[in-house]
Amino acid sequence: MRRKQIVTVILVLLMWGTTSAQEKLTLDLEAAKEHALNYNLTIKNSGLAVDQSQQQLWEAISAGLPHINASADYSNALGAEISIQFDENAPPSTIPIKPTSNFNLNVNQLLFNGGYIVGIQTAKLAEKLAEKNQSKTKQDIVSQVIEGYYLVLLSEESLKILETNIANLREIYRKTEPMVKVGMIEELELDQLSVQVNSLDNALKSAERQYEMAKNLLRVQLGVTAETELELTETLAEVMDEKNTAELLMETSFDVAENIDYQLMDVQEEMTEKQIKMQKANYLPTLSGYYNYTEKILKPAFDMSPKHMVGLQMDIPIFASGERRSKVRQAKIDLETTRNNKALLEDQLSIQYKQLQFNLRSAYESHETQQKNVEVARRVYENIKRKYEQGMISGIELTTADNNYLQAETEYLNSMLEVLQAQNALNTLTGEVINN
Repeated sequence: MRRKQIVTVILVLLMWGTTSAQEKLTLDLEAAKEHALNYNLTIKNSGLAVDQSQQQLWEAISAGLPHINASADYSNALGAEISIQFDENAPPSTIPIKPTSNFNLNVNQLLFNGGYIVGIQTAKLAEKLAEKNQSKTKQDIVSQVIEGYYLVLLSEESLKILETNIANLREIYRKTEPMVKVGMIEELELDQLSVQVNSLDNALKSAERQYEMAKNLLRVQLGVTAETELELTETLAEVMDEKNTAELLMETSFDVAENIDYQLMDVQEEMTEKQIKMQKANYLPTLSGYYNYTEKILKPAFDMSPKHMVGLQMDIPIFASGERRSKVRQAKIDLETTRNNKALLEDQLSIQYKQLQFNLRSAYESHETQQKNVEVARRVYENIKRKYEQGMISGIELTTADNNYLQAETEYLNSMLEVLQAQNALNTLTGEVINN
């Protein structure tokens, strides 16, 4: 009885493990984007980088705040004595060295340093840069999720087309077999159909593998495990927004300031400007103050040390053989280089915007053509299929029409994907990828 209970418990645990491992996600495109923003590990790491930059800012601020240190010591001369002889004819006097112990409290405060304020400003810019990098990471991941979502939909619809086509051909093959047996159709026609069915079977297996690869890629982007089952609730036709395409095709101005790469370059320029100020601050003196308190726990026989001590310390840079001047000039060169790169990026983004608009227009025109082609190919295939079933044409003509129809369907799906990818690329450039 006890053995049976143990077996039952093991089975329940195995069933629970299987159920928990096979988590299922049902997602539309917006839900997929939201899931990636919450669970993608690359985005999480960018958030940690922002947290780290905030701690670095506080580190820079704390350098100018009071620093308090305490110390305690104990020393013992192990019975040694100090020998003092005031008269060479008299024997020397000895003073035993007593054990001593001190407690010290030291307070330091930076009063003036030229680089301190600049350092805080630079740390704030570093935090801003980390936040911009996080925004760019989110944008890139969302763009990848959109692409991955489209690829899964394309693979899924390609599978459906192949499955439907194979089912139709197998039905034709089933109807053709009796006609061959009674001599109405040559066996060669049946063989041709068999070859076509086998070829499509291989194509179907390849499409299934591509479908699984596309889902695995999307799983990585979503931040889920390989065992998570994905169910996408939309089709390519549903996610293809004709209105959005029309708006993107309109000739509009592009504000490069909305581009995340340009914003990153802006922050980089500010940081380079701060580096010039930082190097110039090295010419200024540094002033600090201190307070020291000493408590004698075990006092020596002769003690003149005061308990309280305050003081100021100023470090004045005088001559460094041109080192500081060289660093300032290097910082200015870096600033000029950054500004040149910024101007170059602005030109590149403007050209890229026009190119992406051209790509979208070309993809949309190709899609409209392929939409007409697939309708014609479907009608031709249905007509030839009826004629074949009536024995009016050969199997070669049927398989040719079938191949043409499959190719037209494939090109039509690819044209939809190209339009969606072009939309996504344009939205990514303009910074609208997360909002759309």
